[in-house]
Amino acid sequence: MIARLQALSAESRATFWRSLQTLNATRVVIALVLLVYLSFDNHGLRASGPYLYLQICLIYLGLAIAFALTAVYWQRRFLLQLLSQIACDLAIISLLYMAGGGLRSGLAILYLFPLAGSAILAPLMLSLFCAALVALFMLAESTWRVFMMEGDQPYLQAGLYGAAFFAAVFVVNRMAAKLIGQEELAIQRGVEITVQQAVNQLVMANVGDGILVVDPDGQVFAGNPAAQQMLGMVGPEMKFRLSAAAALAPLAQAYAEWRADAARSTAYVTIKPYAEAALQDVTAAWSARRDLSAHLKVRFAAVNTAGLGTERSVIFLQDVTGIENQAQQLKLASMGRLTASIAHEVRNPLSAIGHATALLGEDLDSTVHLRLLKIVGDNVARVNRMVEDILQLSRKVQPHSEPLALDVFLAELKTEFVETHGLTPDIIGASAPAGTLVRFDALHLREVVLNLLNNAVRYASGGPDSIRMDLVSDKARRMELHVQDDGPGISPEVRAHLFEPFYTTSSKGTGLGLYLARELCLNNEARLDYEYRFDIKASPDGTPRSRGRFVITFAHPAQT
Repeated sequence: MIARLQALSAESRATFWRSLQTLNATRVVIALVLLVYLSFDNHGLRASGPYLYLQICLIYLGLAIAFALTAVYWQRRFLLQLLSQIACDLAIISLLYMAGGGLRSGLAILYLFPLAGSAILAPLMLSLFCAALVALFMLAESTWRVFMMEGDQPYLQAGLYGAAFFAAVFVVNRMAAKLIGQEELAIQRGVEITVQQAVNQLVMANVGDGILVVDPDGQVFAGNPAAQQMLGMVGPEMKFRLSAAAALAPLAQAYAEWRADAARSTAYVTIKPYAEAALQDVTAAWSARRDLSAHLKVRFAAVNTAGLGTERSVIFLQDVTGIENQAQQLKLASMGRLTASIAHEVRNPLSAIGHATALLGEDLDSTVHLRLLKIVGDNVARVNRMVEDILQLSRKVQPHSEPLALDVFLAELKTEFVETHGLTPDIIGASAPAGTLVRFDALHLREVVLNLLNNAVRYASGGPDSIRMDLVSDKARRMELHVQDDGPGISPEVRAHLFEPFYTTSSKGTGLGLYLARELCLNNEARLDYEYRFDIKASPDGTPRSRGRFVITFAHPAQT
């Protein structure tokens, strides 16, 4: 028994002591009931020996109180306390049983109390031993009364009582053992769940990706610190609704699209800065960071909650900007020595090839030869452009950040681009508030916007306003230049590598244009990004469709 208790957990051992205390409280109640029974029994116990019965009941009550206090204040020697209490119960009940006249007193039922207690708290063999003692005592008491000529004693009834006690002890002991095993298993599972929760909290707190746990309505129940940082939230808890903040509308829309089509498990969203904390379901401790502008790769996954009556999903957030910067650094790290010698090793041969091609073109008249020379010249120009782009990677040109009037700049650039490419004047739409000034080097901004317009021309439909340049002010009072077209947009797979150097989807591209454009923006304390938006007009049935646009976010408005 001692080894059995020591093998149990602390919670199970505490349950044993609580059960023993409950047994003691029941013993006190039984002693009081026996005293009350003495006052009403005019023909039984009180007639045969009232003073002896009273003394036994008072002694039993005193022992019951002593046992109860001992179990509360001295929780040691559990088996010793239990056996002493069971022995006292059997002895007192046996004395009352004999004083009441044996089976005819009806006190045999009191044996169930100590026998049930031993069956619950003691091992099976010890419980059956106690039941055997009671059965032998009842048979011996009946035999003694026969020898004393006190009438016929019902041996059959005594035997049936003994058999019933054996059966009750066995059944109760097995049920108690099963309950104790289930309790021990539940405690073990509870410990495992607690440890798993601690591990999950540690992982969520230290993982670099953001994690949100949401329900089908977009109610956020949990999130890790990385998610708080990416979403621009600060506070002790993450319990709010995705649709409660205007800045989180792209994330809420992407989640709704995934709920409608589970195949769209990956999306790209841009969390833009906003001034007010428009969170309706969030406490006042939450607020929005005004300097936040993050492009996130979002992945959705459904939690397996079959049969639990609830539904949860997990949203994984990954900062694409950091991944892009890391990929760029890895690619550019191997270019250090290349850029040091590329001018002499590549540009000079290119110049010689180009010059020789021009001379040959003056002497040849054959159409075939001229076409071949044109192919050579075009490829020389392409390689030379790539060399210029590579050399520009190693140079950090200092910008001349004078105040630039964007409305005038965009109008002049539009006119020049349309004339250069032979386009209709209405193909490009431009809107900019008059007198808007930003600090950006004019030559750098011209190169950036021309790069974006060249990309837009390739995919635009060519209709009126199929390409647009719009200057808007975001909620953080920063100026943004949106360059977009009505083409199909950039797929999420291409978007993941969009600003990586040497990544291109065009057979004639170098893969450096967008990378250099972003670098020029960074040199001018601005930011170039590609963000998705949801346009209802883009779909004939009115369903929001994901479209994309390039966004140049200027650092701050220039002062006049």
